Amino acid sequence: MSCNLILTVAELNRLARSALEREFPLLWVAGEVSNLVRAPSGHWYFTLKDGEAQVRCAMFRARAQSVSWRLENGQQVEARALVTLYEARGDFQLNVESLRRAGLGRLYEAFLKLKEKLTAEGLFADTRKRPLPRFPRRIGIVTSLHAAALRDVAAALARRAPNLSCVIYPTLVQGAEAAGQIAEAIRLADQRAECDLLLVVRGGGSLEDLWPFNEEIVARAIAACAIPVVSGVGHETDVTIADLAADCRAATPTAAAEIASAGWFDAANEIAQLGAAMQAAVRRDLERRMQRIDLLTKQLVHPAERLARSRQRLEHLASRLTSAGERLTARSHQRLAGLRLALSRARPNLDRQRTQLARLAAGLTALNPQAALARGYALVRAPDGQLVRSHRQLTAGMALQLRFAEGGAEADVSKIIPD
Repeated sequence: MSCNLILTVAELNRLARSALEREFPLLWVAGEVSNLVRAPSGHWYFTLKDGEAQVRCAMFRARAQSVSWRLENGQQVEARALVTLYEARGDFQLNVESLRRAGLGRLYEAFLKLKEKLTAEGLFADTRKRPLPRFPRRIGIVTSLHAAALRDVAAALARRAPNLSCVIYPTLVQGAEAAGQIAEAIRLADQRAECDLLLVVRGGGSLEDLWPFNEEIVARAIAACAIPVVSGVGHETDVTIADLAADCRAATPTAAAEIASAGWFDAANEIAQLGAAMQAAVRRDLERRMQRIDLLTKQLVHPAERLARSRQRLEHLASRLTSAGERLTARSHQRLAGLRLALSRARPNLDRQRTQLARLAAGLTALNPQAALARGYALVRAPDGQLVRSHRQLTAGMALQLRFAEGGAEADVSKIIPD
């Protein structure tokens, strides 16, 4: 660039910004946070300093929202940032892409190193993972007595498998002594052998908070435990060495309880569904039977109606009998008239013919059923309507229908007299 070239301040700052961004790629810078300002726009502005220098930083809203913990003055952090220059003021600054608490990089490197070591040993191999019991009779829980994780697990088990008993193996879950206590609690549960399944749980937190579950002593205790182990440490995105060593990894403590109680919970649901299906089947059967009863009820004839029908039939038969008698009488009269006509033509012996005529008339009168009834006789019919002509048609207690010259009656057979 020519020394005679005259630049405006804006041009100078623009060239300086371009040179800085070109020469410095994204990098990590460690320091202490100070002068933190949270703008209404959602952007964060702060200074990153150490014992000898400081630099201004800007973290824009979209990036700031990805920080899962609360940034405060005095915190030691590591910022992944782009070196740039704010042209409007000519201020040298860092545009921060992401933040992590100081030391997390070293912890993550330690995590990867231990993971690689234990993977090479086969500690995380699927072949050594044991199946979980579907119906555990008792569950062991390795966690702190004061942890929210314990309340979450207890609530989930009470909701899903209230009859399932639990044994708690208390331990610290955070701090320098936590890893040793966690491993000892797992070994104690293994020695006592009073549980069918072991839950190792802790709620969410930072990487430092969860670090005891990334210690080798905990991983080896889990691997050596004869009881199947479910690890539920942190949130869904948190993966620890304990998760990898366990027979099953749950996203949260609540999820660990749900996995442990899955068999009992599913069985309860299946029983409820079977019960509902049985109730529905019984209800449908009752409905069909009730419908059948309704149909039979419609077909059922009341005794009074049956008697009325029998009475009507009897009256019909009596009417037919009367008509038959009348027709027989009429034919007899016609025959008599014919005989009288023949007699008159043949001029028979009148006295003899009168005597014969009287005899024939008496015979005709005797043949008239109505005349027989008028003389005190009666028509006796069995329950099926058949005329009773012999005692052999009768049985004791049989209901009989009697027809007189006038009206009729019903009678029961109390005694049968052969002859």
